[in-house]
Amino acid sequence: MDEGSGASPSLLTDRQAAVLKLRRKGMSQQEVAELLGTTRSNVSILEKRALQNVKRAKSTLKEWTMIQAPVSLTIPAGTDLFEVPALIFLEADQAGIKLDISSVDVVVQIKSKIPEALKKRVIHRDLEVAVTEDGLVLVQEAAPE
Repeated sequence: MDEGSGASPSLLTDRQAAVLKLRRKGMSQQEVAELLGTTRSNVSILEKRALQNVKRAKSTLKEWTMIQAPVSLTIPAGTDLFEVPALIFLEADQAGIKLDISSVDVVVQIKSKIPEALKKRVIHRDLEVAVTEDGLVLVQEAAPE
């Protein structure tokens, strides 16, 4: 998009952004519809699509952060969950990156963000781990090849 075009570079339309702002203020869908001169059903659709766009944007930013991270490693399926923090800390140390999290924090992040990748203490799907220059640790399931 050209900067001078006046078009928003956002993934949200102006109408979607307006709906999200009004809903965030605590207005019901019906109240938003009346204020914007449309139907509750239309507000519902706008809100749903806006939230889908926000979710996609968040996923894109996470992916971009992982791509740019100076530390990237794959944790293979079959690895004991409690071995993962040591692997991450070793790679971060080799890159000169200080992590402000503990082994427990790493385990909790994996268990809470991708519980489907675990069977008890064993990782049963390959994981991708990235560590940013700021020491942020990001974990996601590895993309199937």
